[in-house]
Amino acid sequence: MVSGFQKFLMRGNLIDLAVGVLIGAAFGKVVDSFTKGLIMPIIGIFGGVPNFDSLKFTVNGSEFLYGQFLTALVSFVITAAIIYFFVITPFNHLMERFKRQEKPAVAEPTNEEKLLAEIRDALKQRPL
Repeated sequence: MVSGFQKFLMRGNLIDLAVGVLIGAAFGKVVDSFTKGLIMPIIGIFGGVPNFDSLKFTVNGSEFLYGQFLTALVSFVITAAIIYFFVITPFNHLMERFKRQEKPAVAEPTNEEKLLAEIRDALKQRPL
């Protein structure tokens, strides 16, 4: 049982997933700092920085901080837009460019086609 668990941990897919998660977390920090440090101030120039943290309502002494949710939602939408327009779209264009440059591979002939070619060649070599 322990050796099976060890094999599971050492599989390549698990290692790749762990590396992907770590790189994703680091990339998330970069995108978050880009959003907070550059994009939000630009939005602030035109209409104020979208920070709704102080919005709340109270019911029977319980505070509902819906403003924090709205701020997180705006931040998420901005982050998703940045990732889409600055990462996904350029990557897709780059992949399309590489696909256009690749020449289609010549299909390997089937066994039947090989046999027919041998028969054709043999018939061509036979004198009539």
